Amino acid sequence: MLRLPNFSKARLLVAGDLMLDRYWSGATQRISPEAPVPVVRVGRDESRPGGAANVALNLAALGAHAAVIGVVGRDPAATSLTNQLKRVGVDVDFIESPRLPTITKLRVLSRNQQVIRLDFEESYAGEGAFDRARLIERFTVGLQQAQVAVLSDYGKGTLVDVPALIAQGVALGKPVVIDPKGVDFTRYRGATLLTPNVPELEAVMGPCPDERSILERGARLLNELQLQALLVTRSEKGMSLIRPGKPPLHLPTEAREVFDVTGAGDTVIAALAGAIAAGMDLGDAVRLANVAAGIVVGKLGTATASRAELELALHRPPPGEERLLGEEQLLVAIAAAKARGQSVVMTNGVFDLLHVGHVRYLEAARELGDLLVVAVNEDESVRRLGKGPERPINACADRMRVLAGLRCVDYVVPFSEDTPARLIGRVLPDVLVKGGDYKPEQIAGYEAVKAAGGDVVVLDFHPGYSTTSMLARGSAPGT
Repeated sequence: MLRLPNFSKARLLVAGDLMLDRYWSGATQRISPEAPVPVVRVGRDESRPGGAANVALNLAALGAHAAVIGVVGRDPAATSLTNQLKRVGVDVDFIESPRLPTITKLRVLSRNQQVIRLDFEESYAGEGAFDRARLIERFTVGLQQAQVAVLSDYGKGTLVDVPALIAQGVALGKPVVIDPKGVDFTRYRGATLLTPNVPELEAVMGPCPDERSILERGARLLNELQLQALLVTRSEKGMSLIRPGKPPLHLPTEAREVFDVTGAGDTVIAALAGAIAAGMDLGDAVRLANVAAGIVVGKLGTATASRAELELALHRPPPGEERLLGEEQLLVAIAAAKARGQSVVMTNGVFDLLHVGHVRYLEAARELGDLLVVAVNEDESVRRLGKGPERPINACADRMRVLAGLRCVDYVVPFSEDTPARLIGRVLPDVLVKGGDYKPEQIAGYEAVKAAGGDVVVLDFHPGYSTTSMLARGSAPGT
């Protein structure tokens, strides 16, 4: 089984095109009277590092030490990039352009779909756009402290002197991994590894309609550019690693659902380079990168794959038990769901003898959001509730498995305390639900959920159904 390396020992230098990805999100309920376009009422404005900055962010999410070099303008976008990267421990070495802005991409979203993207940018490749000699100098200095260099080329001009950067890596004996762009791959001659997608490979080497042509053209590119390896990312078909004198490694996609492919290439090269720097062999590093890619395409917008998410993906429950999670696994799953823009509903209970009243209640709870989490009292917790010496009738594992079989339930998690207040405080659902005649403020977890901006809802139980009454009927004479 693939095991995660100790990323804390990995030190990497990232250089390339920096971007700030901005997102305006809101509801769309009508078409503009001025033109046949939707009107988005913006309710949220957020920004995330993009391009080479996103590569560094992905490395930090894995627990690796990353330094990033790139070009920015003298503007608030540069300040935002700096602050967000420093906040997660990335070392920032930005070179200011005297006349050009920080590259910014603004995406307008509604119902988790892009409505339009607006780009604010000018090429840094022009004369005088930035101090090119200083970038090479800073790269050379930074590379002495790193184990691996990552060059993130988005064709915006920061890597106009990429041959000189590769030469520095070769001179210092440091692997140089590159996410390439454009139709002139001769610029990357002598690099350790390139990670083109199929369209990028086709733009350079010609059509690749099938796996055989990808291998043939990839092998030729390896020879022409004197590369040690080529990793071709193939969208829904996974990825293929091509190396001289070795059989190809084909990996199917790990994605279970695709929400957004924005920044997926950044995650691939970050996980790959980080794993190499942490001591993994190339084959296993590619396998890990493939898993990381499957995680981020399930999120909305530019995103990262954390070490915890990788652990969860590498240790998936066996078929039929995907909904049965421990506490830490649940937190990772909920974080991923929230990153996709999904709302989370949570409830709890013993659920000893599941009956139609339970099912109707859980179906009503599920209608309040996109995911339903059910927290279940462990056996000792049930006994402390004073329900009687014979309770629970069914063990916790059995009760959880029955709940997981309901279509309306997404995740089931156990808790050992008398109340689930601590667990609810960690999950922080958007909606906390309880059935009965409670007042909302009497429900365990109320304070934490309300403080985080969530709702607490009381649902009616359907009369005539309870585990106690079922047991009473079952013990009556003649039954």
